[in-house]
Amino acid sequence: MIYLDNAATTFPKPLCMIREMEECMMKYCGNPGRSGHNMSMKTGEKVYEARKETADFFGIKDSSHVIFTYNATDGLNMAIKGVLKEGDHVITTAMEHNSVLRPLKALESRGVNTTIVRCTRNGYVHPQMIEREIRENTKLIVCTHASNVTGSIQPASQIGRMARERNILFLLDGSQSAGSVPIDVEEMNIDMLALPGHKGLLGPLGTGVLYLRPGIEPVMLKEGGTGTNSRDLRQPAEFPEGFESGTVNAPGIIGLGESIRYVKKKGIDQIRIHEENLVSRLEDHICNINELPGCRDRIIMYGPRISECRCDGNKLENVYGKTGIICLNIKDTDCEEVSEKLNQYGIAVRAGFHCAGIAHKTIGTVETGAVRFSVGPFNTMRQMDYTGEVLYRIARNC
Repeated sequence: MIYLDNAATTFPKPLCMIREMEECMMKYCGNPGRSGHNMSMKTGEKVYEARKETADFFGIKDSSHVIFTYNATDGLNMAIKGVLKEGDHVITTAMEHNSVLRPLKALESRGVNTTIVRCTRNGYVHPQMIEREIRENTKLIVCTHASNVTGSIQPASQIGRMARERNILFLLDGSQSAGSVPIDVEEMNIDMLALPGHKGLLGPLGTGVLYLRPGIEPVMLKEGGTGTNSRDLRQPAEFPEGFESGTVNAPGIIGLGESIRYVKKKGIDQIRIHEENLVSRLEDHICNINELPGCRDRIIMYGPRISECRCDGNKLENVYGKTGIICLNIKDTDCEEVSEKLNQYGIAVRAGFHCAGIAHKTIGTVETGAVRFSVGPFNTMRQMDYTGEVLYRIARNC
């Protein structure tokens, strides 16, 4: 199988991560922070190491403000629902995932007002558009770092600086960028950062990260055992234990720490260059297919092209780049049918609306959905060539 669904979760995973998790579960997997025996203490030490590794990766000075979550959705809900209250105003964009938009929609019944800023057809938001929507009661700006539909990378640093200057909290969703696009919470003025462990960080499913800048203390959404102050019925406020009630996914967190070390060693810049080259190769194949007899202009691509993103900035909307995603349709063919045909040829992609209905409205596919190809560090040029051949066969015969 040629796996081109890395925007959903990356595959395969690094062997070093798998071995680290296996060693944990087979040799010492006690409950961290709950007991004084060697197995519990070693597990706690390994979780601490993973926390430090994560903090260093994102430029976080105080690792205790790294909270391990189940996924990005978990972290986004903790951040959004934890800081917003009745009367607050929040600004977000039309390229967000439902893990942002649905919590905001749920808060409307509690008196929170939301403004969704329009984006360009290629899926970019201009900071000026956000700035125009700021009100006296604007409490939070939430923005995805990269679209899971088009791969468009948003100007997060500019948005963060604007928010900091106006004393507005900035929450960045790093679900599609962490591991292939640099993120530094200090340089980018990020107050809160939510992301999954299982995508660009190459970690296991069921892992995620939420960073909260010191001074931000959101309302806790759950209370329970933390291994600290057990005689007190009130939830401890200390970081990170107060926000990690219950037994954490220790094997997963330890595996995530190891996969982050792997990404560091491989190099974010090298990963991004590799993924850009893969996407460029497939985009070239698609453009060539559209010039062939019987296939002319049959494949419609959405969002920016890598070639446009690599230019020197003549097009303002494309200067921020894109991740390893191609979103397309074949004329007069249902996207699910295209996905199934690709699956028959041994190519795994995702078709539909990608949990981002407004994003699809932005790019013009709200009625049809689209087929998403998303590459990862382990894909090859030969796989792109084969995928191009298969797309030609499908486009010619549909």
